[in-house]
Amino acid sequence: MPALAALAARHEIVGVLTQPDRPQGRGRKLAFGPVKEAALARGLSLAQPLTLKSAEGRAPLAAWSPEVLVVVAYGLLLPQAALVIPRHGCLNIHASLLPRWRGAAPIQRALLAGDAVTGVTIMQMSEGLDTGPMLLRRAVPIAGDATGGSLHDELAALGAALITEALEALGRGALTAEPQPAEGVTYAAKIDKAEARIDWDEDAAAIGRKVRAFSPWPVAETLFAGQQLRVHRAYVLPENEPNERLSEAKNIENGTIFALRDDYFAVRCGHGALAVTEVQLPGRRSICARDFSHSHPLLGQRLG
Repeated sequence: MPALAALAARHEIVGVLTQPDRPQGRGRKLAFGPVKEAALARGLSLAQPLTLKSAEGRAPLAAWSPEVLVVVAYGLLLPQAALVIPRHGCLNIHASLLPRWRGAAPIQRALLAGDAVTGVTIMQMSEGLDTGPMLLRRAVPIAGDATGGSLHDELAALGAALITEALEALGRGALTAEPQPAEGVTYAAKIDKAEARIDWDEDAAAIGRKVRAFSPWPVAETLFAGQQLRVHRAYVLPENEPNERLSEAKNIENGTIFALRDDYFAVRCGHGALAVTEVQLPGRRSICARDFSHSHPLLGQRLG
């Protein structure tokens, strides 16, 4: 959405490709995605092909005859027959510093890995998975409290600015392609919802990264009294936290709630402890740890 708005302000958009409408909500009714809504609101030509592998699916793109195609988290494979339609090729806004984190989920994988820095790469698309030459790169530090959602929004804004810069350089003939280095390649596999389950035998830092990476989706989860408990917010409890029961945590099972405070409950992990501050039971709204403790006995409960 930020890229679409930035492009519309400076360039002539001859058409918008977005994925077909999907069923949403409890009624599973077909609903427009936000890109479709924005395109229609701007009076832009729109196409929603199931695939670009067929001539029929590529027909709208060919009819628009674009000078350049900008791709942002499209989610469909662009075959060579589609890549060669635009005169200046296809430019992709990728939310990592390539060649690190090629693939579908670079933001979450960077957070899960504990990366200190990420960024945006504008690349010329090729048939490989994010293997094309790099045109522009811009790095940003990852804040200690960054979530998948907050980092996504930050990189979306950066990507919108960077694609504008790239197209202006392209118009001047000043855009230089640089091959990706062979070293440092990593792959950001698509997120599987099963990854959201917390393993309390892991160290607290790794679990904290999972909570942040999987916010707002798919949301880290555990079991509480046989029910799914989604963990929306948590942080690693400092070793020197003034809590008289921290020393006892070493003698209890991993996943056990061993301390309550005004704004969190503490859970023993494989190494260290996690301070959980916001949770959600099925069919309920998310609530702070203090409110959760008022309606459920927590001390001594084992999660997972």
